Amino acid sequence: MNRNRKWMAALGIAGVTVIAAAAMPSSASVLLSGTEVAGITLNLSNYAQETVSEDTTEVENPQVKIIAENDTAEEKTEEKEEEFKLNLVYDRLGVAKVDNWLNIRKGPGEDKTIIGKLPKNAGCHIYKINKDGWAKIVSGKVTGWVKAEYLVTDEEAEEYAKEVATRLATVNTTTLKLRTLPTTDSRVYDLVGIEEEMDVKKEKLTESYVQKFVDKLKEEDKEALDGIDIDAMMADLGNWVCVTLDSEKVFVSKEFVDISYKLERAVAVGEVKADEANGISSTRADMVEFAKKYLGGKYVYGGTSLTNGTDCSGFTMRIYEHFGYSIPRTSSAQASYFTGIKSSEAKPGDLFFYGSNGRVSHVAMYIGDGQVIHASNARTGIKISNAFYRTPIKVGRIIK
Repeated sequence: MNRNRKWMAALGIAGVTVIAAAAMPSSASVLLSGTEVAGITLNLSNYAQETVSEDTTEVENPQVKIIAENDTAEEKTEEKEEEFKLNLVYDRLGVAKVDNWLNIRKGPGEDKTIIGKLPKNAGCHIYKINKDGWAKIVSGKVTGWVKAEYLVTDEEAEEYAKEVATRLATVNTTTLKLRTLPTTDSRVYDLVGIEEEMDVKKEKLTESYVQKFVDKLKEEDKEALDGIDIDAMMADLGNWVCVTLDSEKVFVSKEFVDISYKLERAVAVGEVKADEANGISSTRADMVEFAKKYLGGKYVYGGTSLTNGTDCSGFTMRIYEHFGYSIPRTSSAQASYFTGIKSSEAKPGDLFFYGSNGRVSHVAMYIGDGQVIHASNARTGIKISNAFYRTPIKVGRIIK
């Protein structure tokens, strides 16, 4: 008898009902450059006609409530007032219960090539678990094998998923402008592409919450408020949401994002090998593999420790230091220190710099295949992203 079954888990997360059902590998999300950063949580409305296995049965589970943690009491309670339904698609659910990342291998065995990483609390579909304790899984486009002992499965996975799902805003337009304040009259902080995801910081904006951002601009960049009708902005707060891009809080129009609870997702990674003919030295290849050892590591603002916590520039500084390069401490200073190149010329080990209005505030290291590794924020820590998950201000190089 096929033990895989279609299951419907209705769970109320801060007043939001989440439905889980059967998932198929074809439901992977695709980023701007085609990099295989794959989603396992999907809106059922897009897959309503998807065929379910012949040997499945439906099981209903009770509704439970979970309140997401936020910075303030106001943010903890606000979502109770909101309610809408989100449909998610799964088959046999597995959730990675690890400290940082779980290696996805090409075959069942420690000697098999690592082809991807399943982050802490990421969801996957389990095809099967063999007698040696290896599970064949898919998380979007990433299909491979993981040690089953590190997966929470079946009914236990359903309950665990309710605890670890993250509220995200997914871009539904080709290019979305992120703004410093919730109005189209404010400055554009950055641009992100379709299907990029950002953590929702505060969905139900209040005047007192937004006023803090206004006051900060008055102190740091008063000209940024020129031309903004504060009263009109406050009257339109219901059409905006506050999200985080890396560690920065910004605002986006609700019209151009889909807000939902999702599990983390797999990321495809390949081993970088030296290729002198194409300008990839052994140093570059070794830097990438060294950096990937710290995937899932802690993000700490102002930190420079690869093991105890680091911020974005502390991470790149320590990686370069390990290979004999002394570079400045901050992202802006690193940007000045590195020689600019075209993004199309980037090689593993080069740095991508991001920011707003020409000012660098974030840095990541290129690892090839259109991807960067970086210390992003307190929730995700050190992670791999599409190199163009946001618009780079500069791409820099010092490695010959």
